[in-house]
Amino acid sequence: MSEWERVFLRNVVLPPHCQRRRTRRPGSTAFRCVLKYLEGAALTQGAEYQLRLSLFDATYHRFFGRTWRSSRRAAHAAPPRPARAAFNETIYFHTSLNHPSIAAVVEVVATAGKGDGGSRHLSCGFGLIPLFGSGSEATDPAAEDRALKLYHGTPRALLHPRFQDPVEKNKYLTVMEKSHLQYALKTHQPLEAIFHLLPENLLVSGLQTIPGLLPAHGDASDCLQKPRLMKPVTCYLERLSVRLYPSLEEFEEELLDLLNSDRLLQANAAPDGDGVAVRERRLHVGVHNGLRFVQAPQVAVLVPEAEVVRGAASPSRCRGAGQALVLRSRIHLSEMVPHPAFGVCFQLEYVFCSSGRAVTLSSAPVSPSSTADIRSVRWAIWSPDLGAGEAEVVLPLRGGACRGPCQTLVYRTPTSGRSSRQVRGKHVESGTVQFYVSTDSEEHLVTLSASQLSVPARCGGRPLVRRGRGSWQEGGITHLEADLGSPDPEPRAGDQLRALPFTPLQVPIAAVGLQAGSSRTLLSRASLARLHAAGFPEILDHNQVPVEISEPVDPASFSPRLEEADLLQGNEIILQFLAFGRDAQDGVEGTWPKTIFLTFQFYRFPPVTTPRLQLVSTDAGLVAVPAQLLVRVNKDGTLGTGPPGLQLKYMVDPAFLRPGEQRWFVRYLAEHSLQIDVWDGDSLLLVGSAAVKLEPLLRQGRAAVRTHHELEVATTEYEPDVTVMGREALRHGALRPLGVRVAVRGRLHLCLANVGHPCEETPGQPPSRSRVVPAPDGAGSVPAGGRVSRARRLAEVDGELAAALCVRRPEARLAPPAVPGEATAARRRKLRRMALVRQQEDAGGGRTPQLSQRARHLRDLQIIDAYRERVKGESISRMLSQAITATRTVHAVLGTAEFFEFALKNPYSVQHTVTIEVDHPELSVILDPREWRHFKELTKSVTPVEEEMFHLRDDLRPQVYLRPKETVRIPFKYQTFSADPAVVVAQVGASPHFELFPVSGGKPIAILRVKVEPQPHVVDQTFRFYHPELTFLKKTIRLPPWHTLPGAPVGMPGGEPEMFVRCSDPDIICETKNMGPGEPQDIFLKVAGGPSPQIKKFFVAIYTDAWLAAPVQIWQFYLHSLQRLDVSCTAGQLSRLSLLLRGTPAPRRVQAFTSHPQELEVDPDGAFLLPANGIQDLYLGVRPRRAGSRFIYLNLVDVESHQLVSSWLLCLACRQPLISKAFEISLPAGGGRGCNKRITYTNPYPSPRLYFLYTNRPDLLQFKEDSFEVAGGEVYTIGLRFAPSQGAGEEEILIHINDHEDQNEETFCVKVVYQ
Repeated sequence: MSEWERVFLRNVVLPPHCQRRRTRRPGSTAFRCVLKYLEGAALTQGAEYQLRLSLFDATYHRFFGRTWRSSRRAAHAAPPRPARAAFNETIYFHTSLNHPSIAAVVEVVATAGKGDGGSRHLSCGFGLIPLFGSGSEATDPAAEDRALKLYHGTPRALLHPRFQDPVEKNKYLTVMEKSHLQYALKTHQPLEAIFHLLPENLLVSGLQTIPGLLPAHGDASDCLQKPRLMKPVTCYLERLSVRLYPSLEEFEEELLDLLNSDRLLQANAAPDGDGVAVRERRLHVGVHNGLRFVQAPQVAVLVPEAEVVRGAASPSRCRGAGQALVLRSRIHLSEMVPHPAFGVCFQLEYVFCSSGRAVTLSSAPVSPSSTADIRSVRWAIWSPDLGAGEAEVVLPLRGGACRGPCQTLVYRTPTSGRSSRQVRGKHVESGTVQFYVSTDSEEHLVTLSASQLSVPARCGGRPLVRRGRGSWQEGGITHLEADLGSPDPEPRAGDQLRALPFTPLQVPIAAVGLQAGSSRTLLSRASLARLHAAGFPEILDHNQVPVEISEPVDPASFSPRLEEADLLQGNEIILQFLAFGRDAQDGVEGTWPKTIFLTFQFYRFPPVTTPRLQLVSTDAGLVAVPAQLLVRVNKDGTLGTGPPGLQLKYMVDPAFLRPGEQRWFVRYLAEHSLQIDVWDGDSLLLVGSAAVKLEPLLRQGRAAVRTHHELEVATTEYEPDVTVMGREALRHGALRPLGVRVAVRGRLHLCLANVGHPCEETPGQPPSRSRVVPAPDGAGSVPAGGRVSRARRLAEVDGELAAALCVRRPEARLAPPAVPGEATAARRRKLRRMALVRQQEDAGGGRTPQLSQRARHLRDLQIIDAYRERVKGESISRMLSQAITATRTVHAVLGTAEFFEFALKNPYSVQHTVTIEVDHPELSVILDPREWRHFKELTKSVTPVEEEMFHLRDDLRPQVYLRPKETVRIPFKYQTFSADPAVVVAQVGASPHFELFPVSGGKPIAILRVKVEPQPHVVDQTFRFYHPELTFLKKTIRLPPWHTLPGAPVGMPGGEPEMFVRCSDPDIICETKNMGPGEPQDIFLKVAGGPSPQIKKFFVAIYTDAWLAAPVQIWQFYLHSLQRLDVSCTAGQLSRLSLLLRGTPAPRRVQAFTSHPQELEVDPDGAFLLPANGIQDLYLGVRPRRAGSRFIYLNLVDVESHQLVSSWLLCLACRQPLISKAFEISLPAGGGRGCNKRITYTNPYPSPRLYFLYTNRPDLLQFKEDSFEVAGGEVYTIGLRFAPSQGAGEEEILIHINDHEDQNEETFCVKVVYQ
């Protein structure tokens, strides 16, 4: 027996209860338990005692793990102290079952000799050591030593059905008086470093040898107190093949026959002509240390050798060719350790499917959702000798009823009745696995190329295809590996590449987005007078009195009671956009728009895109008020004749609001802000975004309020992605957030007003704020005064019955009520046939009119009777369902969990196990008592919390046990992350509900219907990214410190909380990781972009609690997908390129607009005709002013319909030109007249040349002449005019001297110091 087998068989672990395995959370807690001494009057002097330690689950009455046994120790008495047996042994273990019912059980065993020389063991008592407290945290290790009280008997008493948890409630357990065990229990974090070597729930002593660990230092014998790992060795397995005997075909044929027979036996069916086929053959390869897999095994796909060499076979090939399973790649094992207990485990498994679903192996990946049958057929273990270097290994495969490391049932081995021809030896009767092994050396610094891989099938000891010769035939690609063919016939070891030990990192950007509050309301009286004189419409209250402009109310003085007690329940919200002006600090990089339009959304009203507004300057306001009035533009391009500005009104009254929605609207005004985007009306480029708080719209008992706001319209520019490479990526603290450039483009003048109106309709009663939904009671559901309902004819209730009973006489014919779907063709045909049949019955028979009328009445009565019999069962079921149905209305806000409890009562006189079924993924039952307790603390609920209340079935549906007539509270939460209005409306119409079914009867005993009313959510920051189309946007955003977030709690105990994120789009990867205390936390986003010019909108919610109860921040993201154009250029030099424009089905008159017209020139620069389905070139000239990477946006717009035709993203990679001369001057700061300077330039050519002058800072430097001509070898003096600066500092100004082709000749640098 090998060392691996001895370690493996000696440390088999009993798994915990299956229900416990399903509900455990990730992460494991490590413990160090020291059993010091046993003392008490129950000990006998001189007797030998042993301690045994096991893990126990009190909820499911189950021992798990493996029992640890101490050495035998004799008890000694030293009067007056009682007898004591000293152990002083340390036990280590870790478990992820962090639940209060998990405990360690200590058993005291006395040993005595028997007459035959053996020993007899007698259990003297036991004790329970709790591992986790009530909150599922590890027991407080503050106390160094603890005394464990012991109970009489054996710990097997814990398996008795009358055992109760906790132990103190058990009257059957008796405490051993004056006896205890002294112990110490602490968490042991150093053990986390060897979790990959030590299985969970395995109790080991510090004196035991753990494969993969170095011995303890010096005199210390405890190697687990500070464990040290052995150095791993990298192994490579190549040319791997598996042979199954007597042959691959016979083995698989026998296996398929047995599986098909088993399938028919389980189905109790006769042979149906269907069968079982092999879909895939997999090989799991992993390193095992005798205790567990060091890493998750690698999975590779094996293919029959015949498929690999198909087409290359010849008669000269040997008989054994094609009877092996081969691996077309090589396996890299980096976790091997030179220890005799370390081994490489191979597990061969087959994937089967019905022969009707069988497909070609090489082209059919097995999806996770498929119903394929997976069976393990063979396994092998190999303990390598890593010092032997390269070698070829042949291992026998194992199977049948023997314990293996994969913990699965394995197909039986061949029977012993086979002939010697079929079985070639006892050691290979189950098959062999053959491979070539090599360790990490110089030749493996570069791994195998995927171009040429040898076939490991052999014949007569010679390789079928030699290493480095030949190539694979073209094959399909499976889901685990690909056949990467290469035309190179002779690969060398030097051509093989190996990944370096680092990964590129996304440089995080700072979380600088648009925030509300950047508004200014303190305008001068002169500015207000000029805006008033412009003729904006007056805002009148409900008494037709003009509303004066007032200052916003202090947020601290806001009172919700004043809003609820207001007699004017109607709110007329008025948004008046007045003017838009350029900011004084705005640079000259972008042109100022002539027209603009705005986009925003108020409350739950539809999103608004305003008409185009012309910016009109006034003579008086151009200087005093740096803003241009907004005038509406008609569809024909002319200015509107009405008053200036744009005024929008929203009427929010009880007729618009749902019952109980009034307080949610008040909350919206108090907490939310209005996000406004300003767009250029001609180029359709974003000018900037603004946000204004809506709190000034709260009237607080006043008849009307009106406030004026001057909003900063800002735009945010992000640098292109930069990948950190080399050592900088690995250096601690190397990452720094890139500076996000936020530029204030202008200021938007906005007037907000709220005019109160009296309403005849009183608002509905607000819904109950209780978190408990009472169960419906059939008797109590009828009001005290009874139900009053007007009796109606059956024909008025059902349209089909009305059509059947319709009288055919023209004077008595009545139009039946409309029925949904009655207009369909099939229904019309049936009604026409019925009318024809009745006409024939009325016309024939020679009956008297009286008899015909009586027959018609009898027929109608029969129809009514048949109708009543048909709908009786359905009506009774509907009424009974209504009697057990309760309704709960939740106001769903994005990312916020709505918690409530449903009082469920067992109406029967017998106990029942009830199954809870929920039909909507956003409504769920809270199963974890810690989450339940968390939500009750948030909502101040006083109802009790019950531990271990639910049992999960195999289909993960919860069940709850109810005693007769018992009432329990089922905790629910509704949480939506969908921000799509269409999805929200669908949810409202669907009304998520759940039903409760007893297991025995299968009929519902209670139904809860949840009515969802979506509410707008807060947007704290807005981010807008531009990215190439049909590519992934990968961004890392650095979160601000948690205490700076507006919604973060104050004085949170335990230091910095961990942050969690969720995205509104499930197709977007959004995650964050806690990097440790004191380290910043980043959010990683991976978004798939669509085709140009698509805009994707989504939200990210940020939480500081692990249960995601309510977000502290909600961020809004826009992703603009544009066509990408990469440009490599030099600063100050013109680079020319062209774009190919493709026409649409209709001819259009288009014009190209750019975000940086000073740096990007277009030709033609005006409007031109784009022919239908034609092709036309658009010529571009790029002259960037600064070096580095940046984006420039280009839009092609239909100037007649103002629609976006195409959009491009120009990604500039700009180099800095070579600076030939440098100058430095000092100028006074704080304004002034500026300064004139001169520099000289010498023409280095013998002939006259024409030069052009450019600068990167035209706002600070102007030239006397933009171009000059100088003779060969002559000197020219260039006149410079430096503009004054408002502040002190330094500026570097570049002067580019370009030739007649606009290529850079020289660049001067002038350093200007403003003092």
